[in-house]
Amino acid sequence: MDRENLLLKPGTLWTKLVERSDRAHQCGALLSIPTEFEFVEQDGVRFMVRILANLARKDEAKQAQDRLTSAGDRSFNPFLPYDEDLFVTDISDTHVCILNKFNVVDRHLLVITRAFEAQESLLTLADFVAMWACLAEFDGLVFYNAGKTAGASQPHKHLQIVSLPLIPSEPHQIPIAPLLSSAVFQGEIATIPGLPFVHAFTKLEPLWAGSPFQAAEATLACYHRLLKAISFPKTSAENELGIQPCPYNLLATREWMLLILRSQESFGSISVNSLGFAGTLLVRDREQMQVLKACGPMELLRQVAVPQSCA
Repeated sequence: MDRENLLLKPGTLWTKLVERSDRAHQCGALLSIPTEFEFVEQDGVRFMVRILANLARKDEAKQAQDRLTSAGDRSFNPFLPYDEDLFVTDISDTHVCILNKFNVVDRHLLVITRAFEAQESLLTLADFVAMWACLAEFDGLVFYNAGKTAGASQPHKHLQIVSLPLIPSEPHQIPIAPLLSSAVFQGEIATIPGLPFVHAFTKLEPLWAGSPFQAAEATLACYHRLLKAISFPKTSAENELGIQPCPYNLLATREWMLLILRSQESFGSISVNSLGFAGTLLVRDREQMQVLKACGPMELLRQVAVPQSCA
């Protein structure tokens, strides 16, 4: 990928994001889902648990998508073409930036590939160029749900970005931040003692945001080191196709990257995606909230990941 392939004009993304969000709300293209929330503390983390107040619109859209696919239209893809009312900006000749139609968090961006790539695909240099082009514009949390078991709701490859801090009134950018400071490094890769599931953690350099291409090359190397550190299984056929052999969640900021292996998509009826491992979980109702409290949010994450004892 050459520098000429980067189409995002520096200093414009946040303004475009705000303007497009306002217009998309006004025309009805953006269907934000209202929530209430509570804090649930466990193992030194003050988890924020959102309770979804109204899922009717999202459920209706999901049912419509299921009807299309069950009717034999396996090619149905809301990202190809994407809704022009949700379009924010071009990033590169391989990626564009759109709004998350059913957002729970304000200013929630999806960084999608122009051409179809599977959500089970390994991340590429072009993906990381797009990521860093966005992180150069504002301080955000990037996450990737690598496959349905990892919480992905769409099969078309997409990274997601939400602005930091996740909870403006809290002292930390993300709820699990207090644990990250205890990282135990062996070379460039670390584990976090407070996380009871298979994971790998590494530091990134915030100054990389000034050069998305160099940052992407360095981050791609870090990504492969994280995969190796968690004994990510590989076969030559999978490597050639660029398809991951097992699901995982990836979280990244300008300063660090964390990868978690997944074993299942949900705990009972409570679905978990990458944001759960950042310390923010979603439940549909008070009944699910009681299940979460009875289990404990960290134990819930251990159940949907791969417990350390199974490594």
